Amino acid sequence: MSTSKKVGVEQFSQERLMKVLLAPQISEKATYVAEKNEQVIFRVAPDATKPEIKAAVEMMFKVSVDTVQVANVKGKIKRAGRYVGRRNNWKKAYVCLAAGQEINFAASEQG
Repeated sequence: MSTSKKVGVEQFSQERLMKVLLAPQISEKATYVAEKNEQVIFRVAPDATKPEIKAAVEMMFKVSVDTVQVANVKGKIKRAGRYVGRRNNWKKAYVCLAAGQEINFAASEQG
C-alpha cells in the first residue's frame, strides 16, 4: 500500500532551496522541449532531490510544478594540445509546469 505525501516549500529551509537551482539550461533542445511539452530545464545541484527541486522552482518563480524528471550528465573529455582534461559531471532537471503556467527568462525587468 502506497501513501503519497504532499511536499511543500515549508518542509525545506529557504537557504537550501536557494542553492538547489544553479541556472536555467538555455539551448535549442531546451527551447523545443519548452514549446512542445511545457517543460523548463534547469541545471541543479548534484545532491538535489526531486522534492527539493519542485519546492525551489515553486518558491522562486511562483508557479505550480506538476512533475520533475532528473538526469545526470557525464562530463566530456576535452583536449588542449597534448593535455587531456575532463569536465565535471552535472545534474539537470526537467520541470513540467502545471497547465497554463510559464516561466519566461527572456523578459527583462525595467525599474
